[in-house]
Order: sequence, then C-alpha cells, then structure tokens
Amino acid sequence: MRKKARKLDEILEIPVELSTNNPKITIVGFERVLIENYRGILEYQDCFVRLNTYIGIININGFNLNLEEMTTDDLLVTGKIDSIDFESTTEEEVEEEK
Repeated sequence: MRKKARKLDEILEIPVELSTNNPKITIVGFERVLIENYRGILEYQDCFVRLNTYIGIININGFNLNLEEMTTDDLLVTGKIDSIDFESTTEEEVEEEK
C-alpha cells in the first residue's frame, strides 16, 4: 500500500517532507535554523536546543539561542549557531513509542 502512495506522491510532485514525517532543516547563515516536522522540544537552553523528530533527535549548539517562532510543525531557532548534529533512533525505540 505504501508503494502506491509513494507513486501517487511522485505523480502529483508532492515533496517528500510533506508526504512523510521526515524533518526538513533550513539553515540561513550562522544565525537561523528552521526545522519542519518536529515532534517536540526535549531541552532548551541559551547554548543548545534538543528536538525530537519522527526519525531521531536534532541537536543545535551555539550561543544566545532563542526559539523565535513555533507552530505544531515548525520551529525557528535564532542566535549564533555553531553546529547541528543528529541522533538516530533505533527500530526498537520507535516501536516502544507506539
């Protein structure tokens, strides 16, 4: 069934991030990061932000970080961004969440 849905998405030219729960990260310079399709904020301090996504955890490190705009699906982080790294979740962790 999922193969048919993917084929339909391709025909209709629907972006992958809209038809799946994969996060989309847009970086603008060293001062802005927009994360789409996030699940929640795990930790937030002025030097790091940890976000839960459907496929793992996104860590944003820097200085004077602020959560500028938040919706249920999108989050804009501003400040001096030094690095972004990812922690993938294992299949067992994903099954436990269900």
